[in-house]
Amino acid sequence: MKKIAPRFPYPRRRLVRAVLQRLAHVAFAVLTDLQITGQENFPKGSALLVVANHFSFIDPVAMVRVAPWPLEFVGGFQTPNAPASVTWIPKVWGYYPVFRGTGSRYALRAAEAVLAQDGVLGIFPEAGSWATVLRPPRPGAAFLAVRTGAPILPMGFDGLPDVFPRLRKGRRARVTIRIGQPFGPFHATGRGRARRQQLEAIGHEIMRRIAELIPPERRGHYSDDPAIRAAAQGTEIYPWADAPEG
Repeated sequence: MKKIAPRFPYPRRRLVRAVLQRLAHVAFAVLTDLQITGQENFPKGSALLVVANHFSFIDPVAMVRVAPWPLEFVGGFQTPNAPASVTWIPKVWGYYPVFRGTGSRYALRAAEAVLAQDGVLGIFPEAGSWATVLRPPRPGAAFLAVRTGAPILPMGFDGLPDVFPRLRKGRRARVTIRIGQPFGPFHATGRGRARRQQLEAIGHEIMRRIAELIPPERRGHYSDDPAIRAAAQGTEIYPWADAPEG
């Protein structure tokens, strides 16, 4: 992989992020009944794209909780589904914002630079948490996988949307984080429509790997059950298609 000058250094904000990661450990221990499986699948010593389903605004916190290495993120500029009381967390952690509905070249350049430094990058291919079933991906994760040749580590999150509703009832939610086996790297050839079709196929493969790690009823567009796929129709509509962020 071609090395890029550290305009986007990795890792960064080490002290702040170490404190926040410790707080994430404490929060999940106190507020949830947490089960983590597949930790033996964590790879070592290379660039890595970490992907997961995105059903809750606290999904990035879960990824931070389980990650054994410094983790960088690209993510939406706005957090419309998060309470105002927690919007300070991604700002303090620091991430490269994606302006949904645009090319977001700055965030993509930053992501490539992180991976060029053998960094670990977290990205949620669905690009938003507006539903609780799996939806088709936006092109960003596949694009980065092809551009950088980085392998991909899938994670599946279950139970996170229940955390705060259960707390209001004085109960802890059962949360499961499953870590799958790394896969890739991916390559695409050609230009134009042919290349876009290859990227779409890679994106769907990424989502199928995530689908294997979440309960069958949450697999949405990637379920083997026609009834579940039918019930998921409409969730694929991208909220920022006609109203880009920023």
